[in-house]
Amino acid sequence: MARLEDMKQINVVMSGFEPYEGIDVNPCLEVLSALERDGLAGFAEQDRLLADAQVTIHTVLLPVSFAKAWPMLLETIERTHPDIVIATGLKRAARGMQLERCATNLMDAAKPDADNRRPRRMPIDPEGPAAYWTRLPLRSILKDFADHHIPATLSSDAGTYVCNSLFYNLLNWAATKDHVIGGFLNFPTVNEQPHPQHGLPLAQQIAAARDVVHETVRHYLEPSSGEILLA
Repeated sequence: MARLEDMKQINVVMSGFEPYEGIDVNPCLEVLSALERDGLAGFAEQDRLLADAQVTIHTVLLPVSFAKAWPMLLETIERTHPDIVIATGLKRAARGMQLERCATNLMDAAKPDADNRRPRRMPIDPEGPAAYWTRLPLRSILKDFADHHIPATLSSDAGTYVCNSLFYNLLNWAATKDHVIGGFLNFPTVNEQPHPQHGLPLAQQIAAARDVVHETVRHYLEPSSGEILLA
């Protein structure tokens, strides 16, 4: 293993949303706390590609607000200068992890956000493209999930609420940064019951998030266009 001063420094920012919709246990908060504390401990010993990399994970919790979520994430980005930005949300009805492929340039809220704002049929960026594709290596992430028996699905519809707005703003920003990987995933609710119909145990969600960061760091170090899995 290389000396610390010779290792490639990789900064990762992960965001999650503050508690909302009456959820008792917020997986975003718990997962982000675990990743900021433990990082990718143990992966370097198993993965030669990561042996010469020093990965630092920065986390930020965002309000469920059209007006505030992206500026707060951007402030963290500008402070930490990340190579990878992974935004996360909560999909209440999901059985497992949900990997988002596409962000659309549309705000159309069926309910008010945390600021009691409810934009309807409005573009996020009037001058921006209709949509952006994720930059996350979805193929290898899904393989890791399968190897670790973590239920997961691909989604081509991130909705038109705050999650999609944040996802679009992130990719709109990343479109001008060739070296930055950005994407979005949704956690399910926390369910500690065996074989739940909806949700996953918290430990499994933490493991899933570590898999996402691990494979995205690998993709950053050795890019492959075939890993994005757009269709």
